[in-house]
Amino acid sequence: MEYIKVSDKTFKSYLSKERIQAEVTRVAQEISKDFRGVERPLFVCVLNGAFVFASDLFRQITLPDAEITFIRMKSYEGTRTTGKVKTIVGLIESVVDRDVVIVEDIVDSGYTMQRLISQLGDLGARSIKVCCLLKKPAAMKVTDLQLDYVALEIPNDFIVGYGLDYNEQGRNLPDIWVVSE
Repeated sequence: MEYIKVSDKTFKSYLSKERIQAEVTRVAQEISKDFRGVERPLFVCVLNGAFVFASDLFRQITLPDAEITFIRMKSYEGTRTTGKVKTIVGLIESVVDRDVVIVEDIVDSGYTMQRLISQLGDLGARSIKVCCLLKKPAAMKVTDLQLDYVALEIPNDFIVGYGLDYNEQGRNLPDIWVVSE
């Protein structure tokens, strides 16, 4: 077992970059198939955590008129969710009559996703699908949340790497690591 230290916590290896990439490829193929014939689908990447996943995913989407944009929301401090969702940077592009795919790194409580889906609906999106790298079923508080594309389900452990951070550190790690202490 391999270990690393990020800030004041020790993490052990959990998901390899090869396993992650295999699941990203699978999800990209599903989305490309499902959205074939959809005009100008808009991918909305939730910053900061989803930027690595969104980059790898979007490069494998085979829809030539697909577009991507970014929004920044925050609900974590340290290793815990605050239960409060703040929009830090809002959406610039219009979503009126657009088919939208939200790209998120991890869905645990579901509060951030619930709020974002509601906001995009209020702004006039024709359809909204959710794509997440990781889902934590044991942490879900929003029980009716529809997650359309899930790369991997994981236990309710704190993780870092592949865009996910611990106090803004560790995002650059190509693998995913789980806290060991």
